[in-house]
Amino acid sequence: MTAVRTRPSASWRVPVAALLALLAAVLGAGPAQAATGYRYWSFWESDGGAWTYATLGPATARPSDGDVIGFRFSVSEDSGGSAKPRHAAGAFDGICAGTPAREGAKRVAVVIDPGTAADAPAGERPPARRTACARTAADASAADALASVAKPLRYDSTALLCAISGYPRTGCGEQVSGREDRPGSPAPSAGSPAADGSGGPSAGLLVGLAAVLALGVAGVWQARRRRG
Repeated sequence: MTAVRTRPSASWRVPVAALLALLAAVLGAGPAQAATGYRYWSFWESDGGAWTYATLGPATARPSDGDVIGFRFSVSEDSGGSAKPRHAAGAFDGICAGTPAREGAKRVAVVIDPGTAADAPAGERPPARRTACARTAADASAADALASVAKPLRYDSTALLCAISGYPRTGCGEQVSGREDRPGSPAPSAGSPAADGSGGPSAGLLVGLAAVLALGVAGVWQARRRRG
C-alpha cells in the first residue's frame, strides 16, 4: 500500500509570520520623536527664600499680605521638572516698596516670567519679565491678584491658565513632541538620541528579536518532523 502524504497544514506558518512581522516592524522603525512635555504657565509660591510649586491652582490659593507668587511659562514634563520664575523668591520688599499697606486690603508681590524663546510657540516671542505689586481685597485669590496687574488673562474650559497679558496668543497646555524648529530652539545635547541618530531600536533589542525568531522557526521545523 502506498502511503498517502498529506499536505502540511498552513497553521504552522502563523507563528513564523507573526515573528517575521514583528522583526520587520522593529527594523523599519525610524528614530522616534519622544514627547518632551507640555507648554503651559506654571504657578509658584515663595517660602521666603525659594520657589515651591503651588499645590493649589491660582483660583483656589489665597496668599496673605506680604506673600510673593510667581508664574513661569515653559515646556515641562511635569511639576518636578518645571522651570521656576527667574526672579528672587523673597522679593516682596523690593516689588511692593512703593505700595503702602491699607486697612482691609492686602498686598501680594507678583512675578511674571514668560520664559525663553526656546519655550515660545512657533511664530511668537516672549515678552519681557516683569513684577508688580497687587493690592487686593483681603480674601482675594492668587488669580485675583494676577488679574489686577496682568490683564488680559485667558483660561480654558477646565480653568487652566492659558495666557497672561495675552501671551501666548493661542494654545493651552499643548503637548510638545520632539525638537521644534524655531528661533531659539536648543540644539540636541551631545549623546542624546536626537544628536547621534540612535533614536531607533538598539542592537541588543534586534539581537534578542532575531534569537526569538530563530527559536520559533526551529520549533516549527521540529514539530513538522515529528508529524512527518
